[in-house]
Amino acid sequence: MPKKVLKNISEIRRYFHRNETPIYFVSATNFNLLGLDEWVKNFKYINYIDCFDGRHPNVLVPSEQPHAEFQSIEDINNYLLQHKEVTDFVGDRPGKPHFVFLMFDEETEKLAKRLGAKVWFPKARLRNRVDNKIETVRIGDKAGVPSVPNTLSVIKDWDHLCKVAEKAKLGTDWVLQSAYGDSGHTTFFIKSEADFRRHEHEIVGQGEIKVMKRIVCRGSAIEACATSQGTIVGPLMTELVGFKELTPYRGGWCGNEIFSTAFSQEIRDKARQLTFQFGEQLKKEGYRGYFELDFLIEESTGEIYLGELNPRITGASSMTNHAAFAHADAPLFLFHLLEFSGKEFELDVEELNARWSDPDMIDSWSQMVIKHTEDTVDILTEAPESGIYKMLDDGSVVFDRFDYHRRAVESDREAFFLRILKPGDYRYEGADLGILVTRGRSMNNRFRLTPRSKQWIDGIKSSFSAKPLPAAEPAPELSDPAFKIM
Repeated sequence: MPKKVLKNISEIRRYFHRNETPIYFVSATNFNLLGLDEWVKNFKYINYIDCFDGRHPNVLVPSEQPHAEFQSIEDINNYLLQHKEVTDFVGDRPGKPHFVFLMFDEETEKLAKRLGAKVWFPKARLRNRVDNKIETVRIGDKAGVPSVPNTLSVIKDWDHLCKVAEKAKLGTDWVLQSAYGDSGHTTFFIKSEADFRRHEHEIVGQGEIKVMKRIVCRGSAIEACATSQGTIVGPLMTELVGFKELTPYRGGWCGNEIFSTAFSQEIRDKARQLTFQFGEQLKKEGYRGYFELDFLIEESTGEIYLGELNPRITGASSMTNHAAFAHADAPLFLFHLLEFSGKEFELDVEELNARWSDPDMIDSWSQMVIKHTEDTVDILTEAPESGIYKMLDDGSVVFDRFDYHRRAVESDREAFFLRILKPGDYRYEGADLGILVTRGRSMNNRFRLTPRSKQWIDGIKSSFSAKPLPAAEPAPELSDPAFKIM
């Protein structure tokens, strides 16, 4: 009997509604794929941080065991895959386990294999190669996706940088990026020798550096999924970048907005087409599945430039997978799972992309990632719980009710907060306090935080309390900068 081929969205939705394959999202939190368990039967979260105090029905957070200091999300995932409570949980459930991750390495792959599991992502080695910002430029060039005027070079010293930039006709105001890094950690704004000296140790000796002409631009993000049927493209989102109220990192990502009029139809169409081209080139490189592109849109010309590639789900994924089009059809990540499931499907990707480009398929939401922005270290004694918060008439913010659905937010007077740090945790510069999700925009038309957004941020931050470190207790050793967990 020939295998049944899935031929439309309805059949794909039904296939996952009846799914018997155990699938696990293993990560520090379940933020990136929040809500996917309601689309996919037998989908569970295995997390290190309990954002919901044990009240989420599909989240397993094992008890704390001794471990080396975490330096990355990969370290967290490798710890989880060796935890007895996790291995027992996975082993006791029927069926061959399948893992998806935000971040993983070759050690993670070995641990998954030891558990008899499959990793439903391209190999870590391939992900690592295409994740290299230098390689991204080259892939974009092959795909016909332009980058900001730039040159790629090893940088020896200040004089060498000047010569490299002069030869490439990049002016005297530059943005430098090393091959790897997130949220502005390895992005450097260089206009003078003094600027260079501040970051010299992070530039010299770090291999090829991307040296870009600095432009005045708006940051944007778009997620997509490269499948056998073509690259499926989500909506173009604005990015919140470098706001001092949210992050201590200049140029650091700190949230997203999704709304239909964020950019002109011409810019949206062009960004979607460039994303499709990039996804098709990724397939030629051997990569398939979910990915995200950052685009830089020059304010004076409207030119669209490739910023960087994230070959994975990202902090913007919760926005993409909860947009109106996702509820009308299916979350974008569902197509990633379908691609790796081995189930045959036929899909008119061109028609689907055209439908998802309709402004009526995009509702308006914002998310703000709130970090501790002060250069201090203390221990939290109180932290606001996850759930729905209300803003009162005087601008103060109060907890209203527990929920783990962001769509429970009924109006712009409410917001969903996902707590990351809990009482007893160290609070240090750059630590993620939590994510705040609101209806509507968080920025104005000049891409500045609105007064209301600042009230929400202040209200949430004021709900945290802390005590100083005991005099005899040294500050914790933290990676520098502290790694991002979402």
